[in-house]
Amino acid sequence: MGTMTTSPPNQPQTQTKNSAQALARTGGARLRALRLPLFSNSLLVVLKLAVWWISGSVSVLSEAVHSGSDLFTTIVQSFSVRVATQPADHDHHYGHGKFENLGAALQALFIVGIAAIIVVEALSRLRHGASLAHLDLGIGVMLFSAVVNVLVSMRLDRVAHREQSPALHAQATDLRVDVWTAAGVGFSLLAIRFTGLSILDPIVSLVVAGIIVKSAYDLTTHALGDLTDQRLPPEQEDRIRDIIEGHRETFASYHKLRTRRSGAGEFIDFHLQMPGGTPLKVAHDTSDLIVADIKRVLPRSHVLIHLEPEE
Repeated sequence: MGTMTTSPPNQPQTQTKNSAQALARTGGARLRALRLPLFSNSLLVVLKLAVWWISGSVSVLSEAVHSGSDLFTTIVQSFSVRVATQPADHDHHYGHGKFENLGAALQALFIVGIAAIIVVEALSRLRHGASLAHLDLGIGVMLFSAVVNVLVSMRLDRVAHREQSPALHAQATDLRVDVWTAAGVGFSLLAIRFTGLSILDPIVSLVVAGIIVKSAYDLTTHALGDLTDQRLPPEQEDRIRDIIEGHRETFASYHKLRTRRSGAGEFIDFHLQMPGGTPLKVAHDTSDLIVADIKRVLPRSHVLIHLEPEE
């Protein structure tokens, strides 16, 4: 017996059409979800830049730059999602899913560059000092930013979980960081207002830069893991093994289980040994049942089973 795919051999065109339609639906859902941070980040950039211009606070500037980076990366992610959800073609037999992982990695690198700009400005303020004004306005905008990003990140988290989207996960993670940094800047401005210690402003901006770098590191680790074909998490592989073992009475053994992720989908393949003399149709039906059960747990997975006789 040779390698076989899990779709019925007489329905390749139907499967391709259905896969393309499914990709279009999930791509549309992700692109619609990205419209919300696109709007919210545009609004926050304008507000924070206006407050920085009025107050002269470098921590507010760091938040404006951070929101600006979010706006830029949202645009990048929209492009990567649009490409990633295109169906497989002549040059990309396994689809375009890794473009989404690539977009997440580029987002992380851009965030690190933003953190470097913030550090340079904060160190300059520590050396030369600066006066602050209209702190109440800065406090209000920062708290407003935190509330907006809480709501937007919760929405993106739900869609990211449902669509298994690295791009939306990266965006939601970045916005959660924004919540803490905006709240931190708001409270630091509140402390400056009551204590007059303006040195807190660049110190807090350095803390914000550190949080941004940590967020970028987490995003890079996750994205590179998928780009380098890292195996699925152990709990997912255990679930796959449990599903295969649930059909143990229909086959002799299995081995060489391999897994990886690309974009929002999982790729799974393994060898399934059938008892000697098993008709090809029976072996094919067995593999179809196993694949159907795996897809109930991982609906976007691509499963390939190599059938072979029992040794």
